Amino acid sequence: MKRKKLYMAILLFAGILTSCKVGKSYVRPDLHLPDSLAQHQDSVSFGDQDWKDIYADSTLRSLIDRALEHNKDMLIAAARVKEMAAQKRISTAALLPDIKGKVTTERELENHGGDAFKKADTFEAQFLVSWELDLWGNLRWARSASIAEYLQSIEAQRALRMTIVAEVAQAYYELVALDTELDIVKQTLKAREEGVRLARIRFAGGLTSETSYRQAQVELAKTTTLVPDLERQIRLKENEISLLTGHYPGDIPRGANIDRQTLLTDLPVGLPSSLLERRPDIRQAEYKLKAANAKVGVAYTSLFPQITLTARYGREDSE
Repeated sequence: MKRKKLYMAILLFAGILTSCKVGKSYVRPDLHLPDSLAQHQDSVSFGDQDWKDIYADSTLRSLIDRALEHNKDMLIAAARVKEMAAQKRISTAALLPDIKGKVTTERELENHGGDAFKKADTFEAQFLVSWELDLWGNLRWARSASIAEYLQSIEAQRALRMTIVAEVAQAYYELVALDTELDIVKQTLKAREEGVRLARIRFAGGLTSETSYRQAQVELAKTTTLVPDLERQIRLKENEISLLTGHYPGDIPRGANIDRQTLLTDLPVGLPSSLLERRPDIRQAEYKLKAANAKVGVAYTSLFPQITLTARYGREDSE
C-alpha cells in the first residue's frame, strides 16, 4: 500500500513539474493598420475566386492542371509538406514515454580437452521504458516549432500554387498574342510583296521614280525580318510553358484567339484586412515568426537540467 502511494506521489509530482513552461508565447504584433484603405469597397474579394472561374479557356485550364501536377517546384513543395508533417509527428511523440523491447540469445562453449565439453545457453528478455520530464517546456517548445514549420510549408505550397497558375496563364496569353501578332505580320508581308510588285510595274512604265520602288523594297525587307524574330519568341514562350508544366520542350496547344478570350469584367475589391490575412505569403511569414519564437524557447529551456525517468524489467534463463 505504501509503495502504491509512493508511485502515485511520484506521478503527481511529475505532472506538476511538466505543467511548467518557461518562455514567452508568440503574440501577433500590433501594426496599427487603418480600418480601410479606400472609401468604396465590396463585401467580397477577388481572392475568393477560383482560378477555374477566371480562366474559361479549356486549353489553358488543361495546361494549368498539368503544371500543378508535374511542375518540379510544386513536387518539391509537396515533398516539403510531407517532411514537415513527419517532423511534427516526431516532436509530438517525444512528449510520450519511449518504450523498447530487447530479446537476446547467447551460447557459450567450453572445451578443456578430452570429454570435458560444456555448452551453456542463455536467454534474456528486457522491457525498457524511459520518459523525459518536460520540466521547463523544452519538448513542448520543439513541438510548437514543428507545428509552425508544418503550417509554414502548407502556406508556401499555396503561395507557389497561386504563382504557378498566374505564370502559366500569363505565358499562355503572351503566346496567343504572339500568334496573333505573327498572323498580322504575315498579312502585312503579303501586302508589302504586292506593293513591291505594283511599284516595280509603275517604275517600269515610267509612272514613278526609282526611289518609290526602292522604298517599297525596304519596307518589304523590314517586314520580312519580323517573321523569324516572332517565330523565335513563340518557340521561347512554348519552352517556358513546357518548363512550367514539367515537360520537355515541344509544341503547346492553343485555344481561342486573344480577341476571343473571355475574362471577368467586374473584379471585386474586398476588405484589405481580410485580404492580407488570406494571402499565403503573409501567413507563411507569420508562421515562420512563430517557429522562430518557439526555437528561442527551445534554446532557452535547454539551459535548465533535464530529468529522464527510466524503468527496466527483464528475465534471464537457461531455457
